[in-house]
Amino acid sequence: MSAQGEGIRIEGLRKVWPDGSVGLDDINLTIPGGQLVAILGRSGAGKSTLLRTAARLIEPSGGRVFVGGVEVTAAKGRDLYRARSRVGFVFQQFNLVRSYSALDNVLVARVSHAPWLRGLVGLWSDNDRVVARKCLDEVGLTEKHDALARELSGGQQQRVAIARAFAQEPAAIFADEPTASLDPQLAATVLELLKRYGQTRNVPVLVNVHTLDHARKYADRVIGMRGGRIVHDGPAGALTEAVADGIYTLSAKEPA
Repeated sequence: MSAQGEGIRIEGLRKVWPDGSVGLDDINLTIPGGQLVAILGRSGAGKSTLLRTAARLIEPSGGRVFVGGVEVTAAKGRDLYRARSRVGFVFQQFNLVRSYSALDNVLVARVSHAPWLRGLVGLWSDNDRVVARKCLDEVGLTEKHDALARELSGGQQQRVAIARAFAQEPAAIFADEPTASLDPQLAATVLELLKRYGQTRNVPVLVNVHTLDHARKYADRVIGMRGGRIVHDGPAGALTEAVADGIYTLSAKEPA
């Protein structure tokens, strides 16, 4: 059962890489359910590191993260797997099994809802299949359930990846530049799907975006990052050119 609607709380999150460089420096955020937050910043600003560390895909160096009321950063062992499954993660490169059908790729997400051994060997229940099919229908792939991932276009593959995240029934959605390899029309479709899901399920959605127009049009709130720190946090309507310049302009201490 997912704790939808309880939001995300990040307290003092830090990531220091083995070479001593700082990837995240004291990140503090509270994001309520239903809010879509666009994260902006130059390459290397810490956008992907923030999402991956908050989801425990990489280990934090300090701080605490709560997703749907559960402290992800405190989880260990099998509980860590369950904690990670609270976040539906959408990757830029889709991360599909190309020899699997669209339906089978989405069913993989149901492993967190199945008894451990049954999920391990892919014995899906009738309910799992109903959920997976509904998620594919929701992203507009009703006719592609049985198509192999390698037969699908890039836009269709990204929608399968989004349906997979939806099928987790997560407490939050994180999307790491999900539109970077898509044309403008497909990018708009992807962002609309993510926004609608967050609003209808009352879960927070964090999206790394690479255009100001996307942030202004689809986000409720915009976070700007630079050098592993948050340098702006405000409503999308306040994203002026001056604010954007402040997010993207390097300081004298930062490497180009």
